Amino acid sequence: MRVDNVSDSSQISGMQSTAPNRYLHDAAAPRGGFTPAFPLLGLYDPVVRLLSRDRAWRSALLDRLAPRAGELIVDAGCGTGTFLVEAGRRAPGAELIGMDPDTRILQRAGGKLAEAGVTADLQQGYLRDTAGLLAGRVAAKISCSLVFHQVSLAEKRAGFAAMYDALTPGGTLLIADYGLQRTAAMRALFRLVQIVDGFTDTQPNADGVLPELMREAGFVDVEETDLFVTATGSVSIYRAIRPAKAPRLAQLD
Repeated sequence: MRVDNVSDSSQISGMQSTAPNRYLHDAAAPRGGFTPAFPLLGLYDPVVRLLSRDRAWRSALLDRLAPRAGELIVDAGCGTGTFLVEAGRRAPGAELIGMDPDTRILQRAGGKLAEAGVTADLQQGYLRDTAGLLAGRVAAKISCSLVFHQVSLAEKRAGFAAMYDALTPGGTLLIADYGLQRTAAMRALFRLVQIVDGFTDTQPNADGVLPELMREAGFVDVEETDLFVTATGSVSIYRAIRPAKAPRLAQLD
């Protein structure tokens, strides 16, 4: 795992997940809401940039994604479309789909994409809608940034299940989000996110549950590839693969 912007990376990278076992056996729940973007959408991008060092981890996420012409790539929870623009510029021949539950932010994403000259299909939907929105098609790669910490444990589980179903066998899932907060300092910084987004939804992320939920959904080769220390806690990049033949381990109602 590559650790960015810390003086003693051995202390951080050596610590393991402390995700309580209860997170791995909760029953699925009905669809929940989502945490909307700032009321003033013009502040969304600069605030995210200031508080989460998004330019650093987005660059690493794009490198891990390695988009190629001809690939169908989904950015789930695409927000204002920043990552879609970067992916489109990296691989102009890729087919891009962005999805988000917030219609206001999708409108802003559409404007940003048009200004950049990047083409993407924008659709309204939750994480659990990922496979359904593809209408029988399968994606080569799926990315998702700063979404899973905002949704309930049931929605996290439903999101990973839908992403598994949306990927072609051998396809890649890449998540950039607040993950395991390994030190007291990181946990203290992450409190700001928890105050804004709520403790119930964010605490599983801080306890390191995301890799376990990915494996529960059937993904293999789950790996934390990068870690970035920010003003609001550590942001991790996780990579996982849908196996070529094996069925998903856990089924949702």
